[in-house]
Amino acid sequence: MSRTLREWAASGGRFQAYAYAYPHKTAYRRLQPPRELAEVWSGEDRSALFLYVHAPFCEARCGFCNLFTTTSPGAGLVGRYLDALERQAEAVAEALGGAARVARVAIGGGTPSFLTGPELARLDGILRGHFGAAEEPLPRAIEASPGTVGAEKIAQLRSLGFTRVSLGVQSFVPAELRALGRPETVANARRALELLAAAKFPCLNVDLIYGMPGQTPGSWQTSLDEALAVAPQEIYLYPLYVRPLTGLDRRGHRPTDERLALYRQGRDYLREQGYRQISLRLFRREDYQPAEGPVYCCQEDGMVGLGPGARSYTTALHYSSEYAVGRAGVGAVIADFLQRSRREMSRVDYGFALDREEQQRRYVLKSLLRAEGLDRAAYQAFFGTTPDADFPELAELLAEGWARAEEGKLQLTEAGLEFSDVVGPWLWSARVREEMARFELR
Repeated sequence: MSRTLREWAASGGRFQAYAYAYPHKTAYRRLQPPRELAEVWSGEDRSALFLYVHAPFCEARCGFCNLFTTTSPGAGLVGRYLDALERQAEAVAEALGGAARVARVAIGGGTPSFLTGPELARLDGILRGHFGAAEEPLPRAIEASPGTVGAEKIAQLRSLGFTRVSLGVQSFVPAELRALGRPETVANARRALELLAAAKFPCLNVDLIYGMPGQTPGSWQTSLDEALAVAPQEIYLYPLYVRPLTGLDRRGHRPTDERLALYRQGRDYLREQGYRQISLRLFRREDYQPAEGPVYCCQEDGMVGLGPGARSYTTALHYSSEYAVGRAGVGAVIADFLQRSRREMSRVDYGFALDREEQQRRYVLKSLLRAEGLDRAAYQAFFGTTPDADFPELAELLAEGWARAEEGKLQLTEAGLEFSDVVGPWLWSARVREEMARFELR
């Protein structure tokens, strides 16, 4: 690694990048030649798969959003999208074979709750019709925005078996919503939360953002208190990032310098209110255990993505559609997806091949950035080597006091968790960094 951990932290501050996946999609490239799905999944353990479905539609794009999504789809577009998604589901299910078993289902976006009731019902039918294991009572998650969930839709989500609803609120302060370029209202957020809480989903999650211009400790406390009023099982606290091609970036806005203080305020308050910290962003109520289902390990098990924008993970290959943020770029990728035949859906043509070192690096990253930490014995059982031998730079975490080694685990300390968005990028390989730097965002 070219720079030490201390040098890396000094070069870019505490908030450098959200390393929720590795490698980032901007490191993916065109695969030459394309590969057959059946060949890609051949030899993979398909006994516990995460099935992720992407719905790239929103009412409006928020100023901070760099997700793969489009707004105000024209007449018939969602229907044609579901047609293409069904062709893809057929091709993927055939490639996976009868031995495949789904352990988790999640629908993200975009805003999946943007879909109408009949569209959601059709999407659910596609998943159940082509992935029979999804008939089992599984953890099933969906993302939603306040303006798209009324009593009728919430009842439908409950009847379709969703066990987790994540509501993007971001702030309960009108001026902060305006600063984020978010066309939602506080009244809508309160109404949606009350309806969702009354529906008694096993898990209700609320997303909040800190670090927008004009936010103060007092206004941040207002949002925290409002979110806790319905006692959600999970809360995500996201530091604001202003990324290229987003609305905030075009307007020249930047996050406040108070993000660390606001993070600490939120962390300490949630702990006092009976939440335990799972990662830099995720806090879970002490009396809540996630819905039971087949055992799934994100470090070791595969992920099957449906729809443009959805990633799929095998041991040695991560793949997806191309990545875009701007309206024209996203529109072009969706248009390509809509015209693809079932045969074309059975091939992979864009992704990133992971050699052994990249696989090991991903395992370390996915483990270390969660409070439970990196289990050395599990790593050794999976790779036949030790993480300390493969990545001697991990000793720097211990030397800085950002990690502790106990009971066979390497865990980030409280100080280390604060630096999660430094530790993640620091551990990226030179190859991944180079590919990301060359990527041309559209």
